Amino acid sequence: MIRVYILLLLVCSNTFYSYTQELNSKVLVSTEKLQSSEKLLFEEMENSIEQFLNNQIWTDDKFNTQEKINCNFIINITNEPSSNQYEATVQILSSRPIYNSSYETILLNHGDREWIFEYFPSQTIEFVENGFNDNLTSLLSFYAYMIIGIDYDSFEEKGGEESFKLAWKILNTSQNSGYKGWDQFGSRKNRYWICENFLNPEFEKVRKAIYSYHIKGMDNLYLDPIESRSIIIDNINSLNDVNKKNFNSAIVNLFIDAKADELTKIFKGGNLNERRQAFNLLSEISPSNIDIFNKILE
Repeated sequence: MIRVYILLLLVCSNTFYSYTQELNSKVLVSTEKLQSSEKLLFEEMENSIEQFLNNQIWTDDKFNTQEKINCNFIINITNEPSSNQYEATVQILSSRPIYNSSYETILLNHGDREWIFEYFPSQTIEFVENGFNDNLTSLLSFYAYMIIGIDYDSFEEKGGEESFKLAWKILNTSQNSGYKGWDQFGSRKNRYWICENFLNPEFEKVRKAIYSYHIKGMDNLYLDPIESRSIIIDNINSLNDVNKKNFNSAIVNLFIDAKADELTKIFKGGNLNERRQAFNLLSEISPSNIDIFNKILE
């Protein structure tokens, strides 16, 4: 697998490898918006979710400790409409290392605002592949596969295809659950549209850009910044082509949400022509991030 080969170059060849699960997830559960909270219960919830994400084997691929995908789930519980039922938002972040540097680039920075789930004291979170589990397990499992899929796409062209199909399978089994976020009638940034876009051939150009951006652009940025910026401009042009046909699509928004600050820093180091070109493209793709992109021209 190409991902494993590249990551092996990032660690010492004398390292002892212990094959393990795919995710290195950190979970934070915040209850600041609740009038009262049972501290021990939410600490238990936090630990249970983290253990589930980190101990579940999501793929058939072998990962050593250094290859684990770093990710964070920041869960903000906003309401407790009934006993052991919670309304929450969750911010999901993931990253991957950049070759020849200590830098990690953000791959996913997404907020899900449509989450209601149940959690009981001493509850065991278990994933059942061929059916709806519950809205806690299903959402966590869905994003685990999306995290893995996007990570794989950044190392190999369309490398995350199998993971996206598994996320789609979870989505299909969850659509009749009655919970929001699983069908096409909600927000254009919901779970349905995120996964649909990654599997839709109309957005294949974006997935190829994700690969090129990381392997040909970011992984060479410290060795050849001029060539890397040129490649990244080509990638942004690809995004813009897709965006003109499918404005405000979930997949393009996901990329920009993850990369806006990074792109700004990259092109601030370019010449005036590069800075203007990057600014014009990015502000056309994502007008809502204009304040961030203005810094490219400063």
